[in-house]
Amino acid sequence: MSPIVDHTSLFSLVFSILVVSRLCLIEAQKGGFSVEIIHRDSPKSPLYNPSETTSTRVTNALRRSFNRVHRFKQASVSTKEAQPDITASSSSGEYLMSISIGTPPFDIAAIADTGSDIIWTQCKPCSQCFNQDAPLFDPTQSSTYTTLPCSASQCRNLDGNSCSSDNSCQYSISYGDNSFSNGDLATDTITLASTNGRPVAIPNTVIGCGHNNDGTFDEKTSGIIGLGGGDVSLISQLGESIGGKFSYCLLPQEGESSKMNFGSNAIVSGNGTVSTPLTKKSPDTFYFLTLEAISVGSNRIKFTGSSLGTDEGNIIIDSGTTLTLLPEDFYSELESAVASQIQAKTVPGPKGLNLCYEAKTDFAVPDITIHFTGADVKLQPLNTFVLVSDTVACFTFSPDPDFAIYGNLAQMNFLVGYDTEKQTVSFKPTDCSKNSVARIFIGLNLLKNAILSLIFYSLIQ
Repeated sequence: MSPIVDHTSLFSLVFSILVVSRLCLIEAQKGGFSVEIIHRDSPKSPLYNPSETTSTRVTNALRRSFNRVHRFKQASVSTKEAQPDITASSSSGEYLMSISIGTPPFDIAAIADTGSDIIWTQCKPCSQCFNQDAPLFDPTQSSTYTTLPCSASQCRNLDGNSCSSDNSCQYSISYGDNSFSNGDLATDTITLASTNGRPVAIPNTVIGCGHNNDGTFDEKTSGIIGLGGGDVSLISQLGESIGGKFSYCLLPQEGESSKMNFGSNAIVSGNGTVSTPLTKKSPDTFYFLTLEAISVGSNRIKFTGSSLGTDEGNIIIDSGTTLTLLPEDFYSELESAVASQIQAKTVPGPKGLNLCYEAKTDFAVPDITIHFTGADVKLQPLNTFVLVSDTVACFTFSPDPDFAIYGNLAQMNFLVGYDTEKQTVSFKPTDCSKNSVARIFIGLNLLKNAILSLIFYSLIQ
């Protein structure tokens, strides 16, 4: 005898489960969530090259750091009148994030960049695209994709916008290395794969659908996820749903996945936490802090400022720059103070790293404390010296003629939290390996199995 199927009951059952699933998504966003970010040189990264030596990876990271600071300089001096396109700090970064765009979700891997705002990916049809291994996003296959008209506020407020013949808004973003992306400004649903197994869907997110893109982008990636302070960044668009809060805990290059937190998950508090004000400056993409001094042991060296200013907002904190870069005169004082307290043999290092030592045996590193306004951040040896080969360790600070960036090596093993509503950045010493991400999607798997089991059970009754 054929089984009798109660289609009404079956529909009600599936609908109920889908409602529960949707509530899980809302709750994940409301209560805070975390996502995986992967260093480009991690074995988990699609950009990982197992044939590269430590020295090669360090050299490449140095090159990216120095290129990036030049792009920061360009962006910090450009104005809307002088530069019609959006100018971002870099077309490359140090960390990757996976997100999904559209309905049904289409997976992409992109550079997570605190020095950019717009979220964009390569799209079909592509008049000019850089080589990309993964398929291109096809907006016609997404039921939630909508191009924005030129009259939309998101278009009017965007630097580098233009209007096409069909009255749709066009974006244009350029990078300091002559990389660029041009295309349609649109809205679609973005889905983030939360580390607790509950994906977080963000409807009506402004994105760039790039039809004309080229430059130094890597074929293993699909675009950029802007995490800056501008209006169209992921952080700003999440807005009230995360209370303006995000944080990260960065592991060394060879480590497992790091974690980026949003909302209540991003609150940095407890023993050892220190906080410093964010300073609002132009361009609003970047996160400006105020550096007052750096101490080497008991020797406190006053910071007299950079091209960003002599008082408030004189240094940019950036997760995409490897080194900490300081104006030459100040760096020279800092280097002398550090060198005076190290008893080890100096050796040549890679170009750009001035202070290097033979590391065949361990050597003592002096205590170095970064004095931001209201926050003294005591660094550990892993923040101040990096192995550039099996036998050479170098100081992770480097001189620049006049610019200042607080890079990601100085942020390793700190929980770094941004609160864009209170305008603060907080630092808490943390063993980030204990916060590393294991890709587990137990919640989704249980949900999927529950649906299948209940459908099967209904069919056999």
